[in-house]
Amino acid sequence: MNAGIRNGQVDEAPAARGVSVAAIEWPTLALILATYGAWLVITLHYRHWPLLVVAPVTAVLLALHGSVQHEIIHGHPTRKAWINELLAVWPLSLWLPYRLYRDSHLAHHRDERLTDPLDDPESYYVTPADWARSHWLVRASLAVQQTLLGRVLVGSFWRIGAFLIAEARGVARGDRGRRRLWIQHLAWCVPVVLWLKLVCGMPLWLYAVAMVVPANGILLIRSFAEHRARPLVRERVAIVEDSWILGPLFLFNNLHALHHEVPMVPWYQYNARYRRDRGRLIAANGGLIYKTYFDVARRFLLRSHDVIPHPSGRVPMARPPQG
Repeated sequence: MNAGIRNGQVDEAPAARGVSVAAIEWPTLALILATYGAWLVITLHYRHWPLLVVAPVTAVLLALHGSVQHEIIHGHPTRKAWINELLAVWPLSLWLPYRLYRDSHLAHHRDERLTDPLDDPESYYVTPADWARSHWLVRASLAVQQTLLGRVLVGSFWRIGAFLIAEARGVARGDRGRRRLWIQHLAWCVPVVLWLKLVCGMPLWLYAVAMVVPANGILLIRSFAEHRARPLVRERVAIVEDSWILGPLFLFNNLHALHHEVPMVPWYQYNARYRRDRGRLIAANGGLIYKTYFDVARRFLLRSHDVIPHPSGRVPMARPPQG
């Protein structure tokens, strides 16, 4: 799939335009409202329920909110971009502006650049030159994060910290667009913070450490093994089958090869469409398939998933057709 970006929406390749999208996807809209409603209920009971209940449930809901935002990025649940953005923009996890997430994720969907350490914002590879000049502590941290355990435990803090430092540097350099985006994001954070502090009486440090960071760790399980550097584009995208625990939490984005082929498919249609196209998808991705996330953990809990420097340095640029 070659996808461009128009007004914050994916411009689908011709093969993907056959997807039938309802004017209003009621299952998705109901899920979005239920996610916000459940977050309000569980945080409101911070003072009344044990933290051992509130913290993990909130972390799961924050992870689900991340999955919902991902769904909205791809044009759900309505055909009106401004309505979709209004549903997605509430920063329950506080640290990630929705518009930055949207733009970087849509750039990730330029499939011909998948895994490129510079052009793919979601790549976990680095260029050999960057690797060679990295401090040994950075190398050690990145190496730890090539294991699933390290990605979840260390990466949860590392990714948030590295992102915020990079954004702070961009603002400090006088990037007006970046500054305006962060001002808007912080304005959206105000009602979330006021709810947590004044209504729920929850310390923000506790919310960040016990709920936001673990939620990010859950989402890192999904992204851990979903891409590998390969010469053929389709062979860069993995599939995790039969995930009936984390799959629903990720809105079946574990069927990642299908997602990259037709990102406009709504989450509740994924399984039927995957069963129909399973043989073709597996043949196209070269058999890059895991049975479940337990299978991913069995292979890579303490073992490196891949090398850190990109095997070819960079993904080669596509050549224009001859003749």
